[in-house]
Amino acid sequence: MKDIVLCPATTERDLDLLDQALRRLSGDLGDSHVAGRAALARALGGAHPAAHGMLALEDGALRGAALFSPVFSTVRGAAGVYVSDLWVADAARGLGLGRRLLGAVGVRAGRLWRARWLTLAVYDHSTASRRFYDRLGFEPQTDATVMKLGAEGFAELMRNAG
Repeated sequence: MKDIVLCPATTERDLDLLDQALRRLSGDLGDSHVAGRAALARALGGAHPAAHGMLALEDGALRGAALFSPVFSTVRGAAGVYVSDLWVADAARGLGLGRRLLGAVGVRAGRLWRARWLTLAVYDHSTASRRFYDRLGFEPQTDATVMKLGAEGFAELMRNAG
């Protein structure tokens, strides 16, 4: 595993690899995959990226990836990082690569926006992932309910912003 290099997704080839990893993750989870390469390019580009990517490469071959974004909490009084996606190739599982990727995400987010904490969500049916996060010390947040507003509702909300 020493030969696995962690690096931010910054080049066109990196975007291709990140897209490949996220497609594989969606397949592993049984999710539909909507955010293709063009959506990733828009999210990771520009002066204020909406997301950032981290890749794990071994001799140029993809072994893992993470997609993450900035968040801010008034309760914590600090910026944090939200990891929306974490994927490790089957052949690299059990080697500590997931932990290394999350650590690299933390370092990068700390440098970019002074992140001091990390949050993520785990699917209920992903028991192996849950055990992994439990071993790292993650704790479920039981005092809040995650709420989502879909594209239609979001568009309507913006139309009524006045």
